[in-house]
Amino acid sequence: MRLFLLTALTMIAFAANSVLNRMALAGGSIDATSFGTIRLIAGAAMLAALCIGLRGGVRLGGPGRVAGVAALLLYIYGFSGAYTVLDAGLGALILFGVVQITMFAGSLIARETVPLRRALGAALAFSGLVWLLWPGAGPQVSVLHGLMMAAAGLGWGIYSLAGRKSTDALQGTAANFLIAAPLGLVLGLLIPASGGVRLGAEGIALAVLSGAVTSGLGYALWYRVLPGLPGSVAAVAQLTVPVIAMAGGVLFLDETLGLPLMIAGVVVLGGVALSVVPLRGRR
Repeated sequence: MRLFLLTALTMIAFAANSVLNRMALAGGSIDATSFGTIRLIAGAAMLAALCIGLRGGVRLGGPGRVAGVAALLLYIYGFSGAYTVLDAGLGALILFGVVQITMFAGSLIARETVPLRRALGAALAFSGLVWLLWPGAGPQVSVLHGLMMAAAGLGWGIYSLAGRKSTDALQGTAANFLIAAPLGLVLGLLIPASGGVRLGAEGIALAVLSGAVTSGLGYALWYRVLPGLPGSVAAVAQLTVPVIAMAGGVLFLDETLGLPLMIAGVVVLGGVALSVVPLRGRR
């Protein structure tokens, strides 16, 4: 029961990132670039504190660091930019689908053996995303912002693949955030925010909450519960994130769920489930 509750809390934290980001940007109290940068800084501070408390210090080196930092920056700023327009649940759905497709592609590049069922699942998830973003075909989605979220999913997928080389997930994540945070500040200066810089108190508070709590503590908690979860259970648990984000969008942001979006969600999540959930009686 304790493991179940911790896992559920982690999935809520992941989904909350979408709700908090959309809430801050929809309210207009902060711009997307500033939100992403503050989220990085807050996450770096929280993860550094956890490493100092639990590991006695932070190590910035390690394998896959360059790829991890670059992918984290792509994820953070693609995520924030997309949520200037996308609803919370829709963004989470695109993100989650692209992450799984990216990791599938990474397996192909690494020449891992890919079962036919996993290939079919990835193709189904990809077809759902294409229909979702195709102008005039699926739900009314901004193609530009949909592609921004797809870029964020690509970044998080690469980040996850790079993380396989890390021997200490908490240390690796803290190092990535600590290196990415100052780079994010530089990017914010070089790439002016669309519509100008906005730094309202509410937006800053939501960015800090997203970075320190739902990102920093959320990732740390995920690493804590992962060793106790079978791989299939961990995969199924992550399928709940877009659903929770959609519910959060309806409850806290007055978003609506149309039938086309629900159909697209079933196709994408069904494809992901087919890819990652083993058939009964098989490993």
